[in-house]
Amino acid sequence: MNTSTSNVLQAVWLDPFSPLDDEQRAQLGEAGLALHAISTLGDLTLALKRAHVMIIRLGDSADLLREVQTLIGQLGFNVPVICRVERRRMEVTVDAMRHGAMHVLPTDEWSVAAWQGATQGMQMVDSNHPKSFVFVDPVSQHLLALAQRVAQTEVTALLVGPTGAGKEVLARVLHESSQRAKGPFVALNCSALPEHLIEDMLFGHEKGAFTGAHKDHKGLFEQAQGGTVFLDEIGEMPIHLQAKLLRVLQEKKLNRLGGEAAIDLDVRVIAATNKDLRQAIEAREFREDLYFRISTFRLRIQPLCERPGDILPLAMQALNRLAKDNIPLSLSIESQLMLQQYPWPGNVRELENVIQRAVVLCRGCVVTPAHLMFDETQPMMLHSIADTHILKAVHVAEPATPSPDSFMAPNSSDDMKVTAPEDLMSAVKASEHQVILAAIQATESRVEAAKKLGISPRTLRYKLAQLRERGMDLAVAA
Repeated sequence: MNTSTSNVLQAVWLDPFSPLDDEQRAQLGEAGLALHAISTLGDLTLALKRAHVMIIRLGDSADLLREVQTLIGQLGFNVPVICRVERRRMEVTVDAMRHGAMHVLPTDEWSVAAWQGATQGMQMVDSNHPKSFVFVDPVSQHLLALAQRVAQTEVTALLVGPTGAGKEVLARVLHESSQRAKGPFVALNCSALPEHLIEDMLFGHEKGAFTGAHKDHKGLFEQAQGGTVFLDEIGEMPIHLQAKLLRVLQEKKLNRLGGEAAIDLDVRVIAATNKDLRQAIEAREFREDLYFRISTFRLRIQPLCERPGDILPLAMQALNRLAKDNIPLSLSIESQLMLQQYPWPGNVRELENVIQRAVVLCRGCVVTPAHLMFDETQPMMLHSIADTHILKAVHVAEPATPSPDSFMAPNSSDDMKVTAPEDLMSAVKASEHQVILAAIQATESRVEAAKKLGISPRTLRYKLAQLRERGMDLAVAA
């Protein structure tokens, strides 16, 4: 094998249709891939801990891709996915790309060049340290796919969205998906510093430029050479500094405070704001020429309440990160419903605060409604949980001392008991199915139930069919 060990990508290989033979494994090894083959999604958890990439074979639909992405997100990992699709199934290829596959290769493609091309530019990231990137909801997956395309260009990007929605997370995605990924990522919140300090922070100064300037200081633009500068809340930047920033962006050069020599820059600028810059322009608080310079491509991040599919994966990610003594924590079904029904005016930042409080209050392994303290107390928050028939639908008899590997599994339509899951995928599906049944109980139609769950009616029908295949009594869901 010509590939050095330091350059080998750890790849999880899932092919439900045919096993790898020695020749195929050797060719992929030549392309720099060390394969860890798994046979079920239940095996995925351990495999992801060291994975740099996930490779899956699709059949006549992209359903497996969506299941894998959902599970990866719920586990808090950020592993790119490459799909293998038969050449004649072009519609599956298109669907896979639409749903966020990083690359799609034909199932009969084994050439070293093709696989090296598919994995080119991937970073050797240890996924034992999950990144805070969650894009599970269809709205978020569409934004991620768009951001990854924008990242391949050098255009300036303007990220628009409410406070706490995750604009810096998206900025990091743009950086790490670009050719500048190995360069620095330097961020500045333009509203967090006094006006007289921002210019020095951005552009630096020469020794003796002002009282106290005892040595040269590189500003953020110089510190980000070869990488990315992220200017958060750019709408708060003082108007006189906007003119200097515009000149830097146009000329790709800067002068330090007190300096005469122009310094060449090789940086990409990403800006973000929660303000309506058009209104700021009309109020003469923001320069129109700077607006057009920074907004070559606009990416809008929706509030958390408009991408409900991200709520539970974000919550689980926060639980995994904050767990004490590496003891895993889980969310009870009632807690999951509360998190999904809360409007999240503070977006992702508020969700992380709520989970952090829950970890402090929780003495066991299961976070219950008693542990959830919300920033906004709203009577409507738990309207459906307060109804007796919903409480019956989601009633769970918890053990006095829950173990880390216990979960709530349905026994019948009327009661549920605690059993040990055969694997993580079974646990995830059982939890998902309980939430689905509770949503159907809480609404008058399946269309409303699908909307409440943040999925399409077609997806709901598919999931109900899965429930029936498992032999569950669906009289309550008829």
